Amino acid sequence: MAHGAIESTDVVTRIDDCWNRIGTRGDGSCPKLAEHSRCLNCPVFEQAAARLLDRPRGAAEQVESATAMADALSRQRAAVTLGEPASNGATASSAATQSALVFRIADEWLALPTTALRQIDDIRPIHSLPHRRNRVVLGLVNIRGALTVAASLGELLHLDRTASGKYAASNSYARMLVAAHRGEPMAFPVDEVEGVMRFSLSSLLPVPTTLAHASASHARGVLAWRERTVGLLDTDRVFESLARSLR
Repeated sequence: MAHGAIESTDVVTRIDDCWNRIGTRGDGSCPKLAEHSRCLNCPVFEQAAARLLDRPRGAAEQVESATAMADALSRQRAAVTLGEPASNGATASSAATQSALVFRIADEWLALPTTALRQIDDIRPIHSLPHRRNRVVLGLVNIRGALTVAASLGELLHLDRTASGKYAASNSYARMLVAAHRGEPMAFPVDEVEGVMRFSLSSLLPVPTTLAHASASHARGVLAWRERTVGLLDTDRVFESLARSLR
């Protein structure tokens, strides 16, 4: 079975994820395993990863009208997964409130708008990519059979993950967030997921000048929630920076 569709203006090419069928994650019957030991060392896996990362970044926008219904259904599924009522057509602005998922990376509490989220999953193995030096791009992760780029928000925002802070004992709650922007999915490992918060735009405070530049440039503002200060990430800015990291 083929997974991991690569979109272009006039054709959709699909990646044959043989590693899930006959490789180390499948039944182990691939004859190439005798030579390469594991799929990560195999040129077939490397070529599939390169094709996925080198696909046209703007292809999703060209088929936006055809996928509008699928995107709407995805948002409804995400709302159910995150414990929110599915929308019946009313937008967040019409209700004068918005919602975001609160999570932690190292000692920093952050939030991402739920409109960008697709699912929350357990931490999964991330396969590093050959010849990739950018520390923001972690590699590829298998999300329900589909190859998805995994990225580090901690590296993107220059968060110190080496310090043993007060939340060090809570890292057993680590999760994988899957988000999408303009049809481009991305997976983010986080140390802890707290829950969904609702807020009004009037409660959004300016980003403190003391905040690190990388974090400040990717945030819409900060919110006070459950005796915590939460940085609300700007989806456009985050995904634009991630796209640059993939080049």
